[in-house]
Amino acid sequence: MNIWIAVAVTAVGCYAVKLAGLLVPAGVLERPLVKRLSALLPVALLAALTAQQTFADGQALVLDARAAGLAAAAVALVLRAPFLVVVAAAVVVTAGVRALTG
Repeated sequence: MNIWIAVAVTAVGCYAVKLAGLLVPAGVLERPLVKRLSALLPVALLAALTAQQTFADGQALVLDARAAGLAAAAVALVLRAPFLVVVAAAVVVTAGVRALTG
């Protein structure tokens, strides 16, 4: 029963956030600072998620094969490789490091 309460509270919260977004005046959304922040927010959230998934294991900070895969993806991005090549480089390097280290 507690799970359904959590689902209902989450649904109401999501609806409230969407409603709050619709109630913001258009003049506020046209400000340069708001435009800049709204453009950067998804990048910041994705970077935080990537860092958390790469370097965390529960409450511990780890440095393992995932970090090597992330570094390979970063190198591929710097070299302006296509997205699929970036993902493939990360997968191959991560798998290779895991195979070598056991």
